[in-house]
This record gives sequence, structure tokens and C-alpha cells, in this order.
Amino acid sequence: MTATITKPLTAAEAIETRRSIRKFVQEPIDQNDLREVLRLASLAPSAWNAQTWRFAVVQDPAIKEQLREAAYGQAQVTNAPAVIVVYSDMEDTLQTVEETAHPGMGEQGRTGQRATFDGVFGAQDVAQRGQWGLSQANIAFGFLMVAARGLGYDTVPMLGFQPDKVKAILGLPEHVQFAGLLPIGKRAEEGFPHHRHSVERITKFY
Repeated sequence: MTATITKPLTAAEAIETRRSIRKFVQEPIDQNDLREVLRLASLAPSAWNAQTWRFAVVQDPAIKEQLREAAYGQAQVTNAPAVIVVYSDMEDTLQTVEETAHPGMGEQGRTGQRATFDGVFGAQDVAQRGQWGLSQANIAFGFLMVAARGLGYDTVPMLGFQPDKVKAILGLPEHVQFAGLLPIGKRAEEGFPHHRHSVERITKFY
């Protein structure tokens, strides 16, 4: 088991020590730490500051059992003290878009934000603009994993689940789209070390 982290890791340390962990220490997650992880993830960038991401934090054992069933029985869902369901709600974003305008821009900024979003997304159907919203939520999903590791917690990103069942369990609208499920807790196993392509393998320099 990894020693307790007494101070936040640097971004590089968090990235380099992150592992996909499926067995967790059986203890509740510190609620202040949990909120701080979510706060840090919410600082992720998004186009036009749209902030389409939403977090559903599941700690209730009975609900985790239901999520596990919706995730084809994957044990990490109930083994983790908490599961963060990351989804995008583009329809809520459109309805409240003025909230995303920076206060420093005043009323003109709020009006401009509404005009921009109505102009770009107003003619699109729900699924089409939902895909754009999901692309923004995916950024926050990545930030969430780094933020968690930076505070000494571990995660495993999950895409293997039945979206309709998760929506029903959590009472989410039909139009939302999922970035993924993220079990979170303290690791009770080390997990596999990174095995990645070299920079040269995946990069072209121009």
C-alpha cells in the first residue's frame, strides 16, 4: 500500500504516479478532500467557458450496487468509497448560459454570451450539440483524475456501462451524455506501471 501523501503532489508527480486502481482501502473518503478534488476539476478549461460538465457523486452503498449492475458487474464500483459520475448537460448550459459570462465583462458580456451560444447551437439538434458539450466534459474528466492523484487518491476511468440504466438510477435527463464513471479512493494495490508509446511514435514535428 502506498504511504499517505502529506502534501499535494506536483502536476508532474500526479501524472507520473497515476495508476488505474480497482482495489481500494475500505474507508470513507474525506469529504473535504472530495470537494477539493471536484473544485480543482471544475477549473478545467472549456470553449467559451461553457463548463458543460456535471458531477454526480455516489457514496450510498445501495446506489453503488445498482451502478455496479449497470457497469456489467465490475467490482471496482462497489469497492471504491465513492464513484464520481461525470456527464455533460448541454441543455442546462444553454438555458443558463449567462452564468458562464465573466463578471468583469458586465451586462454586455452576458448578452454576448447568449448571442454566441444561440447563434452556434440554436439550429443544432439535441444530440449534435450534446456531442460538443461532451467534448468539453472530457477535459474535466482528465483534470479530475490528476486532481485526485495530486491529493493522494486513486481512480480508474470507466466507459463500460449502460448509459440508460445509469440515467435511470440517478434520475438524470435523457439528453445528458457521459464522460465516464470514476471510482475514487486510496489504493489497496499498486496497479501496473505505465506502458506507453514513445513521444517519437505518436508525434510529428513541423
